[in-house]
Amino acid sequence: MRESDVRIVRLEPMRVAYTLGFGTSPEAEAWGKLLAWAKDKGLLDNFKGHRLFGFNNPDPVPGNPNYGYEQWITVGPDAEPEGEVQVKEFDGGLYTVVRTKLSEITESWQNLVAWVSDGKYEFASNQCLEECLGFTGGVPDLETEFDLYAPIKE
Repeated sequence: MRESDVRIVRLEPMRVAYTLGFGTSPEAEAWGKLLAWAKDKGLLDNFKGHRLFGFNNPDPVPGNPNYGYEQWITVGPDAEPEGEVQVKEFDGGLYTVVRTKLSEITESWQNLVAWVSDGKYEFASNQCLEECLGFTGGVPDLETEFDLYAPIKE
């Protein structure tokens, strides 16, 4: 990974609605639940005002095919928990960011982690994040672009 591939970004605090998926492919489960809720609330009618983030929760462990995934959509102050959708505040933080396609996400994560580990930055304890770009209204396909966010200390 080249230095020019990586950006340093400060994510501002944000309010998010989120769902969880768990199993051998929890991403689709978490996406499906969140998109159904967001569509019902009209959030997908004007999608430009919202951002989508996700991450493993809990992380995969060797020897177990099951893991979790948490999917977020940014929301305003009036959003309330409902059913399997919860709402929380995210504190933001400083991140290294690299752009990739879903088909290359595992290799891109490995490269970004190595870049941070070998460089002048230290990892912070904030959550790693995957931001979906170019959202088309459904679960992302292999060509969908993502920004990967690895937290770093100030």
